[in-house]
Amino acid sequence: MSGPGESDDRELRPVDFIQLQQYIDCKSCIDEEGFRLFLKTYLEVEDFPTDLCQRLFRSFQNSESAKSDENIFLKDVSCYFSLLEDGQPRDKLEFAFRLYDRDGNGVLDSSEVDRIIAQMMHAADYLGWDVSELRPVLKDMMTAIDADSSGTVSLQEWVEGGMNNVPLLVLLGLKMTQRDGQHLWRMKHFNKPVYCNVCQNMLLGLRKQGLCCTCCKFTVHGRCANKNPAPCTRTYVMSKKETGIAAHDWVSGNCDSGKCDRCQKKIKSLHGLTGKRCVWCHTMRHDECATQEPFECDCGPFRDHILPPWAIYPRQEILNETNTQLSVPKQINPIPDTHPLLVFVNPKSGGKQGERVLRKFQYLLNPRQVYNLSNGGPGPGLCFFRDLPDYRILVCGGDGTVGWILDAIDKANLPMRPPVAVLPLGTGNDLARCLRWGGGEGKSNSLLKNLLTHVRCIQLEIILNMKNVTELTPEPLSGLIQCCGTQLDLSNLSLEGIAVLNIPSMHGGSNLWGEAKKSDRAEQDLPGVIVDPEVLKVSPQDMSDKRVEVVGLEGAIEMGQIYTGLKSAVRLAKTSQIIIRTKKPLPMQIDGEPWMQPPCTVSVHHTAFLSILL
Repeated sequence: MSGPGESDDRELRPVDFIQLQQYIDCKSCIDEEGFRLFLKTYLEVEDFPTDLCQRLFRSFQNSESAKSDENIFLKDVSCYFSLLEDGQPRDKLEFAFRLYDRDGNGVLDSSEVDRIIAQMMHAADYLGWDVSELRPVLKDMMTAIDADSSGTVSLQEWVEGGMNNVPLLVLLGLKMTQRDGQHLWRMKHFNKPVYCNVCQNMLLGLRKQGLCCTCCKFTVHGRCANKNPAPCTRTYVMSKKETGIAAHDWVSGNCDSGKCDRCQKKIKSLHGLTGKRCVWCHTMRHDECATQEPFECDCGPFRDHILPPWAIYPRQEILNETNTQLSVPKQINPIPDTHPLLVFVNPKSGGKQGERVLRKFQYLLNPRQVYNLSNGGPGPGLCFFRDLPDYRILVCGGDGTVGWILDAIDKANLPMRPPVAVLPLGTGNDLARCLRWGGGEGKSNSLLKNLLTHVRCIQLEIILNMKNVTELTPEPLSGLIQCCGTQLDLSNLSLEGIAVLNIPSMHGGSNLWGEAKKSDRAEQDLPGVIVDPEVLKVSPQDMSDKRVEVVGLEGAIEMGQIYTGLKSAVRLAKTSQIIIRTKKPLPMQIDGEPWMQPPCTVSVHHTAFLSILL
């Protein structure tokens, strides 16, 4: 994919992926050296410690036959690592225990515990924590996990202690499963004086000084996170009787320099927790003003989009033996005259943009309105909002994420198809550009840099691999493309690619169809398929006309001219249905994702309409 002298492209090519699949199918077992190569590739590292590799390799030798053969099953390894990546904290803690139990005796002795502390110190330093006073805190934490004071930590002590130890989970990189009332912690650096909501002392340090809850902004020292802090804000009420009772949910402190919503005076810091802030309307008050009217919360400036806790209740009340509510389906009773917002976020879009957007919406809205697409996809969110008469959807991600959500909405058979808005993340985002939501690019990106990157991407996507792709000649394409039963004649054209379009943007803003000349003929009077070049010249592109546009591309150099607006692609047809039949493997791509397609028949036609907010 790169010419001589260029750096190797680190992305996995479709050809490499096919070879990897074939390798996994054929190579059922690997030795220790193969396992080392697997780890280096999977973890994207240049080297991997030998002793750690050996311990991991032995952990997969779960039978005497495997140990004697000195081989392990590759499918077992790949399956376990896939599960581990999105697994539960309990499973990850057990894996970490076996990883640090070097002698395999089932307990962690003092030397092994010291290694864990050293690893957490490295992790804290890497994550930006102030580690100057962290080591004694970690030692006390590990001592507390040794419940029987035996000097060693058993697997049961490690798992039970770790599940209730927030700093341990954070420093080991384990994500906690969020439950109602449980804080969603993240390490944070504070640019101004902040006080702990537990011990009420200032958080000190030059780097990340403590933990802050994403949902309610409850702030604590790392050492105070396990001292039974006040629960996080509720996200629903326990019964239908409590719905409609709007009340503020106050969090104390850290309101310095804010204005009191009650007396309109400035909230001054007194070197401690000062003032209160409502989680839902985000208003701030003095401590004494918070006890005065009005007591009712109006949900603030985002009232039209928020589902407050008093709008969500269980479909039926089911209590367990300890009189705590079990996980049961919830029902929504929205605030009258509002349009609740259902938010889908792809955290992998736009680098770290997706993660920041996810946290921001979890704070601005009810966390039950915000769904991480990496955890179960769009299904749970669509199911939760299914019976709402009037709501809207916001998709945060790239074009692929938007297409995924639109397809899920179409397949869900919803009683009411909600309008969809787009928050573009990353670059490209052609669909978002067409819908006037912007391209999602930072202002600092120069046009030249975008153009150079764009042209290289187009070369990769159209040519795929210059060593393997033969130039497409008109002969094999002629007669293989049908538009509503009409054969497309390409015999007089020299093309390297065919593109089927439905929006006037591709590859980060390229308009392949181009602008159309003004025509006196009404667009609705045109036939279902248009192949006449003169008619195509004056036929504009319309996303809602139930037709697609077919264009031809002459080469990668032409794409640079199209991107700068100097020319457009060759207009071939405008049709409501297109069928492409191939007789040999050809490179194809959808939304920038290329692959090598074996001989096949491709059919594209209109299926459904969805409302999109412009």
